[in-house]
Amino acid sequence: MLPNHHLAKPVLIGEIQADGQFDIISQTTEVPGDAWTDFLPESAVLKSDWKELGCGMYNTQTETCVQLTSNY
Repeated sequence: MLPNHHLAKPVLIGEIQADGQFDIISQTTEVPGDAWTDFLPESAVLKSDWKELGCGMYNTQTETCVQLTSNY
């Protein structure tokens, strides 16, 4: 598990067979999960790092923890 509480998993590329099963054609090494997408401006400034920052929604512009408790 990463400091952002996301897992690292391999990416699998495959082909669906006639019986509904998959034939794996290619597999990468483990790819780390990203808590926030860099493609949306509102989340591009967010970082999740429970180990160093103790925060899952840290705003790098304001240097504050936006969410201190879970919504769940």
